[in-house]
Amino acid sequence: MPIEAAALRREFLGIDFDLLDADAAVAWLSRVHAGDAFSYVVTPNVDHVVRLEALGEADALGRELWQAYRAARLVLCDSRVLVRLARVYGVDLPLAPGSDVTVRLFDEVVRPGDRIAIIGGDAALLAALRVRNPALDLVQHVPPMGMLRDPDALAAAVAFARTAAARFVLLAVGSPQQEVLAGRIAAAGGATGCALCIGASLDFIAGRQRRAPRVVQRLGLEWAHRLASQPGRLWRRYLVDGPRVFRLAHAWQRARTR
Repeated sequence: MPIEAAALRREFLGIDFDLLDADAAVAWLSRVHAGDAFSYVVTPNVDHVVRLEALGEADALGRELWQAYRAARLVLCDSRVLVRLARVYGVDLPLAPGSDVTVRLFDEVVRPGDRIAIIGGDAALLAALRVRNPALDLVQHVPPMGMLRDPDALAAAVAFARTAAARFVLLAVGSPQQEVLAGRIAAAGGATGCALCIGASLDFIAGRQRRAPRVVQRLGLEWAHRLASQPGRLWRRYLVDGPRVFRLAHAWQRARTR
C-alpha cells in the first residue's frame, strides 16, 4: 500500500515545505515498500530556491522544474541557511539535510536484500557502495553529462527507474536534472518505490568526499567548507548566486504583507 504524504506543509519563498525534520523523514522512509506506487522526495536548499526564481515559469524548463517540486511526495528543507532565514521572517521550518537522511537511509532503513537503484555516479562509486553494503542489491544506470539536453538519455534513465523494481531509487545527477527526472518518472507511470534526489550524498557515504565537521555544519557554514574544498566549481554558486536569496526573502515578505 502506498504511504501517505506528511499532513502539514508550510510555504516559504514559493515552496511548500513538509514539516518533517530528519528523524521524521527517516521514519517516513522506513514505511516505504518496494511495491508501493512511485513517489519521490526533493530537498530544496539555497541553490535550488535561487535557481527556481531565476528560471520562473516562462519557459519549459522552469515550468517543469516548478511542477516537479510541487508534485513531490515530500519536500524537505536541506539548508540551515534557509531555516535561519525563514525564522527571521517568522516562519519555522524543520531541518532535514539530504546528506544526513541518505546516510541514515543506509544505516537505519534499508534491509538485507533490498534493491536500491542508483542513477548517476560511476562504476567506482557502485563498487565502493557494494563493499560497504554487501547485503544490498545495488543496481546502477550512468547517464551521460547534459542529460536534460538529450531526450534519448533522459528517456533511458526513466526506463531504468520504471523497470528497476527497487525499494528506493537514488537520483544522484545533481539539480535540476534529478528533480526533472523524478517528475518524468512519476509522469511516465509504472515505476514503484520511492526516489530521493540526493546530489552528491553517495560520494560522502563512499568516502570520496568529506563533509564539513559537525561543528561547522551546526554553525551553518558547511557551504564555506565546500567552497574551500572546490573553489573553482563552487565560487559562483556561493559567492554570486547564493546571496540573492536574501533579496528573494525580502521581496517575499513584502508581497505577503501587502
